[in-house]
Amino acid sequence: MKLSDLRAQCASALLADAGRVSNLSAFIGLDGFVDEILHAVDKRESAEVYQRLPTIAKLAERLAGAAGKSTNLELVRQRIKLGGNGPIMADALAALGLRVTYLGLLGYPSLHPVFADFAKRAEVHSIADPGTTDAVEFEDGKIMIGKHASLKEMTWENIQSRYGRDKFAAKFGGSDLVGFVNWTMLPYMSDLWEALLREVCPGMNGRRRLMFFDLADPEKRTRQDILRALELIGQFEKYFNVVLGLNEKEAHEIGDVFGLRPKGADPDSLSGLGLALAAKLNISSLVIHPVACALAVSGGKVDVVDGPYVAKPLITTGAGDHFNSGFCLGKLLGLSNAMSLLTGVTVSGYYVRTGQSPAISQAAAMMRDPAVAYSRP
Repeated sequence: MKLSDLRAQCASALLADAGRVSNLSAFIGLDGFVDEILHAVDKRESAEVYQRLPTIAKLAERLAGAAGKSTNLELVRQRIKLGGNGPIMADALAALGLRVTYLGLLGYPSLHPVFADFAKRAEVHSIADPGTTDAVEFEDGKIMIGKHASLKEMTWENIQSRYGRDKFAAKFGGSDLVGFVNWTMLPYMSDLWEALLREVCPGMNGRRRLMFFDLADPEKRTRQDILRALELIGQFEKYFNVVLGLNEKEAHEIGDVFGLRPKGADPDSLSGLGLALAAKLNISSLVIHPVACALAVSGGKVDVVDGPYVAKPLITTGAGDHFNSGFCLGKLLGLSNAMSLLTGVTVSGYYVRTGQSPAISQAAAMMRDPAVAYSRP
């Protein structure tokens, strides 16, 4: 199908199903961050005017030149916002109209103020304080500098004592979508998954529902840890239709774990990597989302959809989480992988252009807008 036809059909499908979305429920967790979005200064012209370091490579040159000496790097705050893969994904799902429950690290015993608006759109529960992230954004990517001490408090024991075992089991066992993200930064996430598989999943009954996982840049974790996490994710397939989402970097990192090293980063190479990874994983769907397109593998078949690429986005932190929310919405509505991918790249594309999470009507309007080009650069 031509992309123009897919865009038209997907927009119509989303608008036709918009009334159903408010009946869909999502239970998302388990992290939480306060994000400070920053630009690095190249040249300052006055107290108010400066030239931004445009690329990570330029920053690397600046830092390399300071080796054996010292240097000063000025960072300029752009905004402070809620952060963490979970809160951003959950907030995007709420904007799309789902009934969202969030459990994570948003402040304890009271919420951090940055999450106040989120708490108006979703049912929010927190068992510990958030981490913090300095997100230095460039035209070609971002560098995330995190402080993670409080993330050690996200444990099964603390969930039971500070939130409640029965409350957790009810949300986990009854929501249309369950999403656990940011495994890399939550040191006890694998232990928590083991506890759920052992203590909660065997008691569930009813229809199969959707469960989404995002490892979130596992480069710093050991091969043994990653393999254990992937094994546990596969075990949830007994109870859910499991989706694992990876960005391009993460896909290559997981490929390295399995000894899979494709020669290129083009869509054909990534499709081959996706097929090879899917053969190693016991899950319903594997999704890989580079910057300019996205692909999904289910049942040995690959779908690839170009996104609404923008060379100079307003914001990039959270783009992948918005993609995940759109893709999951498509799957919940029973759309094809191609339409679910298109929904994901459109929700993400809207966000990086505007800094806002779209409603379904806004995502559909973007799909229908002939002035918005969906293509790779």
